[in-house]
Amino acid sequence: MEHRESTATAGITIGWLLWPTILILVQQVLFPAPLGSIVQGCVLGLITALVTMGMFLVYRANRVLNFSAGELGLLPAVLAVLLITESGLSWYLSFGIGLVASLALGVAAEFLVIRRFFNSPRLVVTVATIGLAQLLGVAALFMPAWWNTKVQSQRIDAPFNLDFTIGVRVFTADHVLVLVLAPLAIGAVGMLLRFTRLGVAIRAAAEIPSRAGLLGIPVKALQSIVWSLATGLAFLALFLRAGVFGLPVGGLLGLLLLLRSLASLMLGRLTHLPTMLAGSVALGILQEGVLWNSDSQTAAEAKMAGITGLVIIAALLARRDRGLRSDIEASGWQSVGDVRPIPDALASLPMVRPARAIGAVFMAALSLYAPYIGFIDTEDVLRLGVLYIFAIILLSLGVLTGWAGQLSLGQMAFAAVGAVVSAELTSAHGFDIILATLAAGAAGAVASLVIGLPALRLRGTYLAVTSLAFGLTVSQYLLNPRFFDWIPTDRVVRHPILGRINWESSTAIYYVSLAGMCLAFLAVKGIRHSRTGRVLIAMRDNENATESYGVSPTRAKLTAFALSGFLAAAAGSLLVHHQQAFVISGYDAQTSLGIFTAAVIGGMGSLLGSFLGAAFWFGTFFWLKGAWRIFASGIGVLIVLLIAPSGLAGLWYDLRDLALRKLAQRGAPSATTDSDDAEPDRVGEVAA
Repeated sequence: MEHRESTATAGITIGWLLWPTILILVQQVLFPAPLGSIVQGCVLGLITALVTMGMFLVYRANRVLNFSAGELGLLPAVLAVLLITESGLSWYLSFGIGLVASLALGVAAEFLVIRRFFNSPRLVVTVATIGLAQLLGVAALFMPAWWNTKVQSQRIDAPFNLDFTIGVRVFTADHVLVLVLAPLAIGAVGMLLRFTRLGVAIRAAAEIPSRAGLLGIPVKALQSIVWSLATGLAFLALFLRAGVFGLPVGGLLGLLLLLRSLASLMLGRLTHLPTMLAGSVALGILQEGVLWNSDSQTAAEAKMAGITGLVIIAALLARRDRGLRSDIEASGWQSVGDVRPIPDALASLPMVRPARAIGAVFMAALSLYAPYIGFIDTEDVLRLGVLYIFAIILLSLGVLTGWAGQLSLGQMAFAAVGAVVSAELTSAHGFDIILATLAAGAAGAVASLVIGLPALRLRGTYLAVTSLAFGLTVSQYLLNPRFFDWIPTDRVVRHPILGRINWESSTAIYYVSLAGMCLAFLAVKGIRHSRTGRVLIAMRDNENATESYGVSPTRAKLTAFALSGFLAAAAGSLLVHHQQAFVISGYDAQTSLGIFTAAVIGGMGSLLGSFLGAAFWFGTFFWLKGAWRIFASGIGVLIVLLIAPSGLAGLWYDLRDLALRKLAQRGAPSATTDSDDAEPDRVGEVAA
């Protein structure tokens, strides 16, 4: 018996050390580095571990990936750094002020933002954290203006002197602070969660919030405490980072810190904290090894982003449990932007059909005549073309997530694949744009199936992170001209369409973009009303029940991925010819997260939502001026989600039905009563 227990204990120990050990071996074999770099990697890894632990706490409390983890710590860290460099305060006093500010910011973020979405789908909360990250990043960007300074990056010195050398690396007191304070903070939070009544209450509330509430545990108050702790850990990480690597005071926090934390979470399966912390340190060592073996820091960061993506994918695919589920499930987006037809009783009103016809004719005329409107210049015409193309990409995400319930955060990777294939075919081989776009769509469908295969066993959060990792690997490495010379870098030529139609002018490319969007919308509308569309919706709503009718879940999911990849890649083909250049930075992870946010804001799963999401997201960046540009940041995202949790399309449906009910009350009061009964039947009919 004792032998079995010791064997089990040894198995657990070896198990949680497996992934960190593999990462260290990869570093030693592929990216060997001297001892000094290894120690530097440990320092970087401990900084990452602080952020990872904060993300783990938030996930346990809210069942959501917190994409604002770094920015929550960035704002108070910038404050503390500026107090030292600009106001001349001591390191200790500035650290204390920053720590108190971070704890208060965590409570405020949970109370003012996250709590507003307490009963919302986890998908909406995920987007809210993205909006919060953008808002905090903008606030940190403008904070130096309080001191009338324009510093872009700042490094601070520790409050005591200490220098030593390991190999060719020089270490200072700032490194020692990380090596001492980071483990102490992690240990203190761990002991708080493990051995105190507060920790027990937090863990109980995280497991089953509804049952914890019935037992008298203040779930919402505990979530505020968790967010406060997570923000405090992030502040400590970035404040210590300012002493070792510097801090982007006048810039935005890069993706690598978030990526390493996400990878660590996946290594620990979102449940095992020791694996996550050890993985953070191992990833830090790996990054320093990559840096040591690279020509420049920029190249090293690009390589590390791609490697981190591969680590995430490998960690998730290596899991033995099948049909892996998470807390962001299909039910999380059933109510986000679904097409809602006019209720039968209201659709029979005399003014409805003429109003719809007039509205359709007006929108068609406006779209066709837009390039010739007096106040729309050439730049605006080109921007409208971009908006139409991105509406197709949002539509592809709507098919995958809104219909099939497969969460994707790397949609721009498929657009990048389509862009490269199409640019190569037209510029190097003289293909017509129509054939090149079809070939690009086929390549995007194949690439999407690469992600679709893991979707057979990964869902929700796990699939989202996998798709984000795939997008990173594609944009940072596989399609990066820095590493591969076959990626097209010359000007992309617009050959005449069918050998006859010249589309070199801004007006011509506008109409090509408009035609592409209309064709995509018509095709998707037809699929939505076909058996394929009905199967995907049914699979999303109840996979087990749908499978009992003889439907293959594997075939349905792969179909959704193929359709989505085809649409995104076709849009990439149009985009690269619109811009007449392939610039990989336009297809990066930040853009993918923005596309995902725009899709949710517009309304996931509907044609109208795809267009409204693109119009809101890109329209705010393109055309808002002065103080109104604040809506182009995270605050605009949060406002829309608070007003319309089901997206702009859902808000439009609500306003439309409200107006029709008011008209019905004036002309035929009985229609409102009938509509209440008719609407569920109609929705059920469409879903069926």
